[in-house]
Amino acid sequence: MANSAPLERDARLAMTDHKVAPGEIAIGVVIGRAAEYFDFFVYGIASVLVFPKVFFPFADPLKATLYSFVVFSLAFIARPIGSVIFMAVDRRHGRGVKLTIALFLLGGSTMLISFLPGYDTIGVSAIWLLAALRIGQGLALGGAWDGLASLLALNAPVERRGWYAMMPQLGAPVGFMLASLLFAFFVMNLDHADFIDWGWRYPFFCAFTINVVALFARLRLVATDEFESLIEKGRLEPTTFFSLLKAHGDDVIVGALVPLASFALFHLVTIFPISWITLFTQRSAGEFLLVQFGGAILFAGAIVFSGLMADQIGRRMHLLVSAGLIAAFAVASTIAPLVIEENVIGQTVYVLAGFSLLGLAYGQSSGAISSRFGSRYRYTGAALTSDLAWLLGAGFAPLVALGLSAKFGLACVGLYLLSGAVATILALALNRSEIRQM
Repeated sequence: MANSAPLERDARLAMTDHKVAPGEIAIGVVIGRAAEYFDFFVYGIASVLVFPKVFFPFADPLKATLYSFVVFSLAFIARPIGSVIFMAVDRRHGRGVKLTIALFLLGGSTMLISFLPGYDTIGVSAIWLLAALRIGQGLALGGAWDGLASLLALNAPVERRGWYAMMPQLGAPVGFMLASLLFAFFVMNLDHADFIDWGWRYPFFCAFTINVVALFARLRLVATDEFESLIEKGRLEPTTFFSLLKAHGDDVIVGALVPLASFALFHLVTIFPISWITLFTQRSAGEFLLVQFGGAILFAGAIVFSGLMADQIGRRMHLLVSAGLIAAFAVASTIAPLVIEENVIGQTVYVLAGFSLLGLAYGQSSGAISSRFGSRYRYTGAALTSDLAWLLGAGFAPLVALGLSAKFGLACVGLYLLSGAVATILALALNRSEIRQM
């Protein structure tokens, strides 16, 4: 416990007699991830429905949404920087201090967005404040990496690693369901003026409370003997990024490419379709959010199925199969782009099929080649590969997809997604060893 803060050491002493089962770890991990994704999706949905009107009213609707997506991408740029900063905090003060600061920063940044005045009130300063808080979210997400998914995998039976590997991923659909349902409620029950004036702020208010609950759920697990034992063995010890890149630079690059199929699809079925529906169709945004809520249920079910499938055929084969299915989905979207234009049935099929494929791939994408890192570098290596994968695969997806599709047509969305699937297949071809969770 040499690098632990006094409060963290006291918490660990209090938990000395408490042995944590894999199921209990899984609950804590899902709660923590769900809180992060709730913040993530609340901002993403508002980037389409709110921010273009509140912060970019001087531009036409398409340009305003593109400007909003530029600010959206800032968190993904800041995330690796946040990992560097918070890994240093981890080494000096302990993981409990790191998580406390990161989650308060995440929840605080999200909540403060709800108090921001618009462009009509303070001019361009409103945009700068929004950008600063978005960067704060990104820095916090980098610091929120806790190693609990690794603790879960290392406590899981060997023959069920795929099953336990998918559990942290369930936080994504849970977070999206909460965010989409909240926004759908306010969109469908308020007139447009009230929603833009004050209704959109309530989902942001919720973020701080949810993050406090998630913080205590995660600190309770960080303060266990199992976690301390793994740190003492060097399996979850933070290291410097320079030493990581020197020892495992190639593995970091390949590891960042492996999840690109699922990460590229991630925003193409969540954030981008809302922007297309809002800008280019007459469909109600609230009604479409409810369709996406149904898609998120399929997303969660497909994640669970991915755990069963990976335990039967191996994670590497599972990732190859899911990348191939996403590539086929991308080709179909390229050949028949009209599927999500004015055809309501086609839009719904696209969303539901996309969410299902996303769950299948995303369920096993986290830390996909972490086993290639030496034990000293696994914790930091998994964090950096995740940051880079999000940046490359998802950070600019709504901006690129909307910009290209508005200019050249919806077929460009399929081509963008196909590039992510090809990157995953090539990365898996370079990594022929069987993939294991950390």
